[in-house]
Amino acid sequence: MDRFLQAAIEEAKIGLAEGGIPIGSALVIDDEIVGRGHNRRVQCGSPVLHAEIDCLENAGRLTASDYQRATLYTTLSPCDMCSGAILLYKIPRVVIGESRTFQGPEAYLESRGVQLTRLDDDTCYRLMQNFIRANPRLWNEDIGV
Repeated sequence: MDRFLQAAIEEAKIGLAEGGIPIGSALVIDDEIVGRGHNRRVQCGSPVLHAEIDCLENAGRLTASDYQRATLYTTLSPCDMCSGAILLYKIPRVVIGESRTFQGPEAYLESRGVQLTRLDDDTCYRLMQNFIRANPRLWNEDIGV
């Protein structure tokens, strides 16, 4: 397995162990992880701390040229908010662990020039499916149902 996706999966598992939603992310620049994060909406009572946003926050202040060399790894297809951050910072590549559980605006990201790699990773998929079975109310809250 790709070591960067593995880092995102580790983050998802940390979030799950904390009582949150198992979605993780890693920001990679020049073959090095510069930020990692996981969905912390539940843990922090936050409406915006999705994995990708937490990851960007944990990476700290970077230059525009840093973001333009970056690849964002995420265990689940990014939502509208996280896709907006990808576009805002001009992150050119996103690696998606899985999008069977949820698919964000992937076609829109591609139409704006973002290169997407969809892995359909079984570990990412199983993490989400097991979580949803055990926590349907929490998943529906997060996904807006």
